[in-house]
Amino acid sequence: MEKRKVEFELLESMLGTVPKNKQLYQDWIASKAENGVEDEVATVVDGEKGLTGFHQDDAGIYVMDYFIKGFFKSTANAYKEILKVKNMASKMTNFMFIFPRMICIGDKPDGILERPLRAQTAQGPRVTLASSEYVDAGTRFSFFIGLIPHKEITWDRIEAIMDFGAEGIGLGQWRNASHGRFKWSWS
Repeated sequence: MEKRKVEFELLESMLGTVPKNKQLYQDWIASKAENGVEDEVATVVDGEKGLTGFHQDDAGIYVMDYFIKGFFKSTANAYKEILKVKNMASKMTNFMFIFPRMICIGDKPDGILERPLRAQTAQGPRVTLASSEYVDAGTRFSFFIGLIPHKEITWDRIEAIMDFGAEGIGLGQWRNASHGRFKWSWS
């Protein structure tokens, strides 16, 4: 496996995705995982109902490796027609890896963004409020990408996916409002 280090710098604020209500998160993880629940749940701090944010420990706030891999898979799926690779996201699951498991993004969130969420339901239009911790534009973080040699999952295609996703898809919540856009560079 070849590994390369990449740095992301946020161009817009990035909103957290982790439910801060410890019991809600714990119940959800317990329903989805057979083991290891305690490790991930222990890193979530108690918070307000409905607030989303970042994982946190004594060293600061972080995102998990699967947060970044999810970005790659989602972007690859959107970009697969252009790259002309069938089952691109599935192949990325098998041949591309993100390190370390916990990717530090700072000491603490820079604030909380509150916003309305609108939905059209069978009962008519509904509005609710959402609150999310965020980190500011200019935040930098780095991680490693590991790649097992494959004829379709190449460094050139990974770069193309990062280019496409950086300003088009972004990271975190409320991406359709331009949150989570970034630039990247090999470091």
